[in-house]
Amino acid sequence: MPKQEKMFAIAGVVNYLVVVFMNAFTDLGHKIIIQNTIFKVYDGSTQIVLTAIVNALVLLPFILVFSPAGFLADRFAKNKIMQYSALFAVVITLGITYAYYHGYFIFAFILTFLLAMQSAIYGPAKYGYIKELVGVKFLSGGNSAVQATTTVAILGGIIFYTVLFEGMYNDTLVTESQILQAIAPLGWLLVIGSVMEWFLASRLPNKMIEASKRNFKLKRYLRGAYLFKNLKTVTRNREIFDAIISLSLFWSISQVVLAVFGEYAKDALHVSNTIIVQGVMALAGIGIVIGSIMVAKLSRFYINVGLAGIGAIIITIIVFLVPFIHSMTLIAILFTLFGIFAAFILVPLNARIQYLAARVHLGTILAANNFIQNIFMFSFLCITTLFAYFGMNAQVLFYLMTFVGMYLIYNLYKRYAVDMFWSLMGLLAALRHKYIYVGLENIPKKKAVLLLGNHVSWLDWILLQLPLQRRINYMMDKDIYNWKFFHPIFKKGEAIPLSPKAFKDAIKEAHKRLQKGSVIALFPEGEITQDGEIHQFHRGYELIPKDYEGVIVPFYIDKGIFGSSFAKYKPQERQRNIFKRRVVKIYFGKPLPIETNAQQLHDIILKMREKYETK
Repeated sequence: MPKQEKMFAIAGVVNYLVVVFMNAFTDLGHKIIIQNTIFKVYDGSTQIVLTAIVNALVLLPFILVFSPAGFLADRFAKNKIMQYSALFAVVITLGITYAYYHGYFIFAFILTFLLAMQSAIYGPAKYGYIKELVGVKFLSGGNSAVQATTTVAILGGIIFYTVLFEGMYNDTLVTESQILQAIAPLGWLLVIGSVMEWFLASRLPNKMIEASKRNFKLKRYLRGAYLFKNLKTVTRNREIFDAIISLSLFWSISQVVLAVFGEYAKDALHVSNTIIVQGVMALAGIGIVIGSIMVAKLSRFYINVGLAGIGAIIITIIVFLVPFIHSMTLIAILFTLFGIFAAFILVPLNARIQYLAARVHLGTILAANNFIQNIFMFSFLCITTLFAYFGMNAQVLFYLMTFVGMYLIYNLYKRYAVDMFWSLMGLLAALRHKYIYVGLENIPKKKAVLLLGNHVSWLDWILLQLPLQRRINYMMDKDIYNWKFFHPIFKKGEAIPLSPKAFKDAIKEAHKRLQKGSVIALFPEGEITQDGEIHQFHRGYELIPKDYEGVIVPFYIDKGIFGSSFAKYKPQERQRNIFKRRVVKIYFGKPLPIETNAQQLHDIILKMREKYETK
């Protein structure tokens, strides 16, 4: 499989990422200036309400232009939509600069809505362009790059504009108009950013293959006909809809946490410096960058959706802990972790939505994604505003978001329970081992496969599964299958228990699954090697009837894991080093006929060992 770095050699990728960066950096700059102005002028519940209104002005356009944005992204070239959206942003930022110089706070407030409108139209085209530009092969890597770039832009925007804001602010400025006039030159930076974005967007390549043939009728839009039709397009694929709901729940939690943290820091932690407050929240951005890089590595074989469930668990714990911690240093660490595990949710789920969506409906589905997410976020901001209006403090909202997080975990577990388990195993294994896979292309994508090979450790069943999107049905000893802790997992993973008394039943079950095109794996040696040698293969698998369309794929696991706690063979010459990761290589041979007997298979795997161990 090509290395992830090759994605950046595709024409237009770097240019596209710079456009994404400039869009987020400029949008965030104006929002930060308005939020910091509110922070300086207002306190308590008024501050929370006004901050929530700012966020609502950013969210509302995504709700209002759902249908037009989806239509445009499906009907026209996505690079052109990004180009004209950027040109619209130039006009808006000029208006914002005018408002700053004249101290028109309400006008600047309204222009926040128009700038968000530009983003709402731009959004579906931006995300839909990933699949067109880099293809399915680099879909996870492309989403990781976009997520990391957007986050770096947000992080940079927060720090850049907050530092400049604080540098221009002084204690004699007491009204919104005075503050805006003092920081007015920052408006020109927003204009320059928009001009740069427009210039670069105009040079993006046109990757459109198939355009939608639909026409847009204003009357149908105003009646809501497009709304219901487009929502049906989304709900038709239940996995896409579930992924959108999960993303919506996550963004709702994030919006509430960010909306109330300023007041919480001021009231509970007695921190009023916007650089510190915004800086701590910006650490979540650093976390997202780190998390996006991690997800790209963990998804190098396929879209690793199980990471989303793990991310949801950690984020829920973090939100619950924040009200109990009164150290800004510890909270800063928690926000960084929040960002890392936020990427575990965002990157795989967005990539999965793009993968499952038909190209001709991609814009509509991505617009629906924005629409539903923003409906959720707007609703949660309304709840935040109500809580603040009735005088409830920020801690209560943190606890409420913990319950929302628990529902998010449940929602992801329902669909991705098995994927979550394998993702967890992959994360734990990566702490001590580095796995190198050779010959993955020898495993068919669709037809039935019987995976047969040597048995070197207790981890063999994990390391065979990690690079495969197709789930392996393992045939295993019944006593192991019934282990108290692992039994529910083995059952959910559709393992097949083996025992002398129920041997025939196990063979029948394996045969039935192979007829359905499943992947079945077992270790013909029957036990883990205790001396490092490959012992005689039992012939049990030969009893599986041969009336299915499939192949045997032999595998060989090298000696890299010998000497570890998970292997029975511990060479005396090999010293253990707890600080060094073991390198384990797994080789998959060419597909063999299903008639291949145990002795022939044994000889083939011995030859694989001889071939690869001497390299």
